[in-house]
Amino acid sequence: MGFLLLSLFLLFSLETNAKQEEHYYLNATNSTDAKKISSGCNIFKGKWVFDSSYPLYDFSSCPFIDNEFNCQKYNRPDKSYLKYRWQPFSCNLPRFNGLVFLEKYRGKNIMFVGDSLSLNMWESLACMIHSSVPNAKTAVIRKNGISEIAFLDYGVRLLMYRTPYLVDMVKENIGTVLKLDSITDGNAWKGMDVLIFNSWHWWTHTGNSQPWDYIQEGNKVVKDMNRMVAFYKGMTTWAGWVNKNIDPTKTSVFFQGISPVHYQGKHWNEPSKSCKEETQPFFGTKYPAGTPQEAIVVNKVMSRIKKSKAYLLDITTLSQYRKDAHPGFYSEMHGSDCSHWCLPGLPDTWNLLLYTSLVV
Repeated sequence: MGFLLLSLFLLFSLETNAKQEEHYYLNATNSTDAKKISSGCNIFKGKWVFDSSYPLYDFSSCPFIDNEFNCQKYNRPDKSYLKYRWQPFSCNLPRFNGLVFLEKYRGKNIMFVGDSLSLNMWESLACMIHSSVPNAKTAVIRKNGISEIAFLDYGVRLLMYRTPYLVDMVKENIGTVLKLDSITDGNAWKGMDVLIFNSWHWWTHTGNSQPWDYIQEGNKVVKDMNRMVAFYKGMTTWAGWVNKNIDPTKTSVFFQGISPVHYQGKHWNEPSKSCKEETQPFFGTKYPAGTPQEAIVVNKVMSRIKKSKAYLLDITTLSQYRKDAHPGFYSEMHGSDCSHWCLPGLPDTWNLLLYTSLVV
């Protein structure tokens, strides 16, 4: 952890306000861990165990899986990655019950806000619920940039709002500008009963995959800046939006946490491999690559949000162990996708942890 914090300091010292950021990051902690279940158990610390009753649904019975996540449809030959259950060290998680979830959130709106990792989790939750009530009437609606899966018999709406950076990105005369201190999309997020936010993967994009031309903060416009610094600034703006706009008696807010990638085998001490060759989780007690710097940023930003206004769904470490759970070649893309996750698969566990936090 000390090495990571020092690395963050070195990155942030590139900015003109290096002294302030040095103090800030050397004092960063994981004080805002996550919402715990009633027993006080930390549901994010545990291990993966084989469970023959998994997966929680069959890919062929769920109508909501995009082809980029549908590994079994694209003939992934191994099946063991489907059979792992997350086991916390000091408690047992409840079995997911879609009917209980629908009854608790009858007439409610649940929105995922973020990038394709939010899409991954949104589709997973819809499949998990659908497997419990396969005959329930559903509708898929896409309107004004928002996708919705509605369980009509219960009035439950699962919504997906695509915005990779959470902060604004607008077209201006000079080009497309990423505005680190501005959120106008937030009006669409208000009035939800549950919000699950996510951001990180697009902050690293460069070249042709980078959708913006300039970065702006206040009146200062730059061509580029250190991406960890930019992420911190954007996330701080998001935290300010939560503090200003969220009433925790009406809306439960979660940040999805950092979903890791598995493109470099050296991260789990196998230098010649990437996820496309992996069929088993990492079973060690400590992931060799350690905590990602972006996860440290998230932890610190979360600590700035007022108590009970938002919780971290701390999926990073448990997901680092799942080097086996990516599509790899087995999706519509036919590439080497070590970023997203197969469905059924790991995002089902993210949703089980969400369910535990919301329902138990």
